[in-house]
Amino acid sequence: MWADFREHVILEDEAILVLNKPPGISVMGERHESDLVRLAADAGEELFPAHRIDKVTSGVILFAKNLPAHGALTRQFNKRTVEKSYLAVVSPGGLPETGHIDLPLSVGRKNRVRIAAPRETITETGGRWSVPASAVFDTVSTYPSQTSFTVRTQTPDRALLEAHPHTGRRHQIRVHLAWIGHPIVGDPLFEKHPEGRTYLHSWRLTFDHAGTRVTVEAPMPADFAL
Repeated sequence: MWADFREHVILEDEAILVLNKPPGISVMGERHESDLVRLAADAGEELFPAHRIDKVTSGVILFAKNLPAHGALTRQFNKRTVEKSYLAVVSPGGLPETGHIDLPLSVGRKNRVRIAAPRETITETGGRWSVPASAVFDTVSTYPSQTSFTVRTQTPDRALLEAHPHTGRRHQIRVHLAWIGHPIVGDPLFEKHPEGRTYLHSWRLTFDHAGTRVTVEAPMPADFAL
């Protein structure tokens, strides 16, 4: 089965492996099903994820093949020098051409990620969504989180966005878009019994490797076109 995923290699050398991950399989840590790291190990390859994308998300995922390479890559993610771009189809349309979501996150019941403030305190001014500091919860741990986006095309019913997470919180893009009223189509976090895939795709990743700045890209899935 790992051989099937190797058909999705975008870039590979002696230190790194970049895959275009299909939706529906985890990167690592899946308790009851196979994940990419486990499948690779079963085939005799040791891989170390430099970052994570959700099981429902498709697209670029970067692995190191050894611990020194893994350390060099994860330091870049920790320092936020890696540039990440996602494509998302949301519903409904009607978004400004560009936007910036500056909403802190927290973890609520059943380990669910949410905005760390009451929904009614979210305001939008000039394409920027935020909450006043006085509204942020002070009874739980909160995490500053920022996502910017550009609308590539939209209809009254849907919009195709290019999203850039400036922080790397769990489920950040999914939660941010849902809480401003434009959830990602097919997202099981916010849609009961979704049909088909979740329309979130890890599109581009730019990082430093082997003395140069590298950009890798997983082409937009055909069904994202509006």
